[in-house]
Amino acid sequence: NMGRMYGPGKGMAASSLPYRRSAPGWLKVSSRDLVKKVVEMARKGMMPSMIALTMRDSMGVGQIKAVTGRKIVRILKAHGQAPELPEDLFCLIRRAVSMRKHLDRHRKDMDTKFRLILVESRIHRLARYYKRVRRLPPTFKYESANAASMVAQ
Repeated sequence: NMGRMYGPGKGMAASSLPYRRSAPGWLKVSSRDLVKKVVEMARKGMMPSMIALTMRDSMGVGQIKAVTGRKIVRILKAHGQAPELPEDLFCLIRRAVSMRKHLDRHRKDMDTKFRLILVESRIHRLARYYKRVRRLPPTFKYESANAASMVAQ
């Protein structure tokens, strides 16, 4: 697992999905309403994970796939709202950009310099995977010089 490779922790803590894959009986929201709400939130600029958190906290929908039969990114892709960069890659690039900005101000911060190397190696590995499964174009290349423009919002 990539998260454990670069950190000191060896924890196995994680929440597990319910055994039943169907929506709970008490959930009174239709699939069509949920899809509408997901697309509407994406238009406002929310990331898929934030959409899921909002749905869980405000509407009580634990698993959108259980209600709609499709995952959030697939719903967004069908409506032409899918993000151009996968969310995990986007977040790593955003983190690397903020670390570089920090290093511009604090040049002697060797710990951040080391962590930046780890984050960028994760970016390269993830980009290689996404090129292989064709989620990114084969011409995609992460370069620190133009990374800020990739995540600018």
